[in-house]
Amino acid sequence: MADHRVPEDPTWVRAVPEGEDGPGPWIEISFGPGELVRLRETSDPATVVTTTRTKWDAFTKGVMAGEFDHFAELGDEGPRE
Repeated sequence: MADHRVPEDPTWVRAVPEGEDGPGPWIEISFGPGELVRLRETSDPATVVTTTRTKWDAFTKGVMAGEFDHFAELGDEGPRE
């Protein structure tokens, strides 16, 4: 079983849209050790979501392919039923 605890001092990479300033909230990503990828929001850094590198790669390929574009079109409305 994989160890999903957050390492003592992970290196977080902040995903900030180009041209944006301010405190966010932004998403931060930490890769490793091993095949684990961790995500958190700058507004709630204690809450960390852990996934695998394989799932992360599939997600990012889906984003690049436009598979999630319909979520961006929703704005503040949330998912449509």
